[in-house]
Amino acid sequence: MDFIAYIKDQLKQQPQLMWVIYSSTWSTDFLRFYRSQTNYNISKNNQSLYLELYKDKRNYGFSINDPTQAKIDAALKEALDILDKLPPDPDFVDLEDDLTLAEPREVINTIEQIPLKLKTAILNRIADAVRPYGFEIYGTFVCCHSQYRVINSNHLDKSSVSSPIFLEVKAVHKDSEVTVLENFGGEDLAKFDEQGFTSGLLRKIEHCKNPVVDVEAGEYDVILAPRCVAEFVQYLTWGMSARAYDHHESFFEDKVGVQVFPPHISITDDPTDPDMIRLDYGSDGHIYKPLKLIENGVFKAFMCDHYYHRKTGLPKNGNTGSCLSISPGESSLEEMIKSVQNGLYISSLHYMNFINMKETSITGLTRDGTFLIKDGEIVNVVNSLRFTEKIERILRNVTALENKAHITAFSDNYENFDITSIKAPHALIRNFQISSSTHTI
Repeated sequence: MDFIAYIKDQLKQQPQLMWVIYSSTWSTDFLRFYRSQTNYNISKNNQSLYLELYKDKRNYGFSINDPTQAKIDAALKEALDILDKLPPDPDFVDLEDDLTLAEPREVINTIEQIPLKLKTAILNRIADAVRPYGFEIYGTFVCCHSQYRVINSNHLDKSSVSSPIFLEVKAVHKDSEVTVLENFGGEDLAKFDEQGFTSGLLRKIEHCKNPVVDVEAGEYDVILAPRCVAEFVQYLTWGMSARAYDHHESFFEDKVGVQVFPPHISITDDPTDPDMIRLDYGSDGHIYKPLKLIENGVFKAFMCDHYYHRKTGLPKNGNTGSCLSISPGESSLEEMIKSVQNGLYISSLHYMNFINMKETSITGLTRDGTFLIKDGEIVNVVNSLRFTEKIERILRNVTALENKAHITAFSDNYENFDITSIKAPHALIRNFQISSSTHTI
């Protein structure tokens, strides 16, 4: 049954309504591995619909997974009953009206490109490489293929296809339980450098030979791995949304055109980068184009959808911060390590939470490979640490950036298995604040 056509027919009977229909049909092939062996492999198909209704400045939205005609009828009836009882939103004007379509592009179906046999062969080779060092591998290898469509009562009708890959390997020492992590995300296995991926894992394992140590709370010179730089910037961009601006939750309020970071900091939301997991459309189906957020340290723009454009007057772009790219610098990683006399290399972050989003203050833990640097050399694994910092302070204290950027993929699995990517270099940070040690690995 064509559920979208059915919903549109039902909505024709309610000419007083404006509406938006979001449709997502996705398949996923999810492989989990444990102690260097396949734990389980799940293939799943799902269809979901999300419908927003607008009437006299009132709005109400609902979602339906695995839709049927009966589910749609019941949900529509309930929504129409609720809609009349809601307070109006005086700031609502109209729905997205940009009908521009993205240029067609070829999308490889990665589920077909990477069958289970190929996945397990790759993982077996990685497991064989780390085994002589007493490590086993854990993690996930996921391929998705999804079709997305958005339609509204302003005659907008846009569709796109995405097929991302997510591979994350955690190597765990069988005795010490020291962990290190490597990650790949993309849209084509041909771009996966298996040798480089394995070498990156082995370089971290090589640093795990010496005893695990604790460090005291205090300020340290810190080298953040690309994954960490990516996560801090990801959190920072929450305050670059027009919603945060409107709610007075943004550090960047009244800072458009202001130098907020050193000149070597540039951040772009760039869906055209061929290394990225790319998107055709942003919020409300607005065509997704590159947007400079920070250029040479200057804050340039808020990410703004149709609603907040009408409400705040900020320029509309539809960007969502799903394709962030942090520009590289001029230093090699080796040069950065050699410049540190007493500091830390942090591979990964965990359990981060804002303390105050407007101030960009945040707390979290280090994880999966924190190392002590002494006299320009990595010498020990460090127990996991708690930090409390301001992201804007971290970026202001960047003194060097690596001369190349790396893709890190991130995933969530709340409703659909959503995979995004961020491109970032290593960064050398002065005076990074460590709050305490957890005294555990």
